Amino acid sequence: MTVRDLATATPRTGEQSSRVSADAVWRLPVTVCRITDFLGKRASAALLERVVAEAGGAMAPSTVDGSSVVPEVRRSRSAWFGAPELLEAIDEVLEVVENTLHVSCRDTEPSYCLNVHNDGDFYRAHQDTDGSGYSERLLTFVYYLHRTPRPFQGGALRVFDALHPVDPEKTPTWEGCTWRDYAPEHDSIVFFRPTVWHEVRKVGCPSGRPEDSRFAVNGWLCRRPTLPSAREDVN
Repeated sequence: MTVRDLATATPRTGEQSSRVSADAVWRLPVTVCRITDFLGKRASAALLERVVAEAGGAMAPSTVDGSSVVPEVRRSRSAWFGAPELLEAIDEVLEVVENTLHVSCRDTEPSYCLNVHNDGDFYRAHQDTDGSGYSERLLTFVYYLHRTPRPFQGGALRVFDALHPVDPEKTPTWEGCTWRDYAPEHDSIVFFRPTVWHEVRKVGCPSGRPEDSRFAVNGWLCRRPTLPSAREDVN
């Protein structure tokens, strides 16, 4: 069932059938675009070499909401990192991704960084944006790299189903929600909408060495800032 079908099928307030429980919830699988062997062996190996060098240097603890370090919610290290070859490859598949996820990324700019997960690191369930009001983030992407054979365990990307109560006055909870896990396979990339609930499962890295980490170049395609002259006068 598509979101459009759901909107048609979901009863409006006061129109709910007595045969349907007031606690009923639609659970819709979230669409994720995943591509393997994205850059190819030579390009991904060259990028991995740069990533390993970056991981061996000074990196800051990853933040929540771009400002706060909250170890019980997110534990990893992050740094700004340039990967023009990755952005060029994303441009080549962007039209298909847009059509699949039903999102337009026209007139956007990328914002991205390198995230490094080592032993015991994780990121609890979260959204990249809650979709309320004006959101700059239109599309999330995550590109994975690691040494082979994979020197760590875990670290899957868990994507949760979308929940829509049959009764529009009720708010769904995430307890017991179903999901799908995506392995952080070297030279693979995933795309999804930033409103999707997702998490990074706990990583186990017995060696603890930076070069054995789970590496991810992740970010968003964002709306370009509106020029002051182009904004409406709201005074």
